[in-house]
Amino acid sequence: MASDEGSVRVDSWIWSVRLTKTRSMASSACRAGHVRVNGERVKPAQPVRPGDEVRLRHAGRDRVVVVSRIVRKRVGAPVAAECFVDNSPPPPPREYTVPIGLRDRGAGRPTKRDRREMERLRGAPGDLG
Repeated sequence: MASDEGSVRVDSWIWSVRLTKTRSMASSACRAGHVRVNGERVKPAQPVRPGDEVRLRHAGRDRVVVVSRIVRKRVGAPVAAECFVDNSPPPPPREYTVPIGLRDRGAGRPTKRDRREMERLRGAPGDLG
C-alpha cells in the first residue's frame, strides 16, 4: 500500500492520508485553488512525490505537510500519520475565534430588532434607508 517511490494524484493522496473526509472534497479543494504543491496551485490530477510540500486550506485551517511516503489507497490513522511530516501552524486559541450568535432553543424567529443587532455585531452592512 505505502511506498517510497513513484507518484500519485494529489487529491487521492490528500484523501488517503486523511487530511479530508472524502476524495471529492479533496478534488473540490484543488479546483477551488485551496491546494498548493511546492507553492504552485494545482489541479486534482497533479502528481505528488516524496519530499513535496503540500499546503491545504480546509475547514478554516491551513495545513502544511511534507510528503514522506506515497499512499495509493486510504489507510488507517496510525499509518497515515507516518506518510507525512506536519508543519502546520497551531490552530488559534478558542478565545480568538469569532463567536457565533446562538439563539436559545425555542426562542422563535429573530425580530427585526434582533436581526439588526446581529448584523451590527457581525459588522455586516445593514439597510441604508
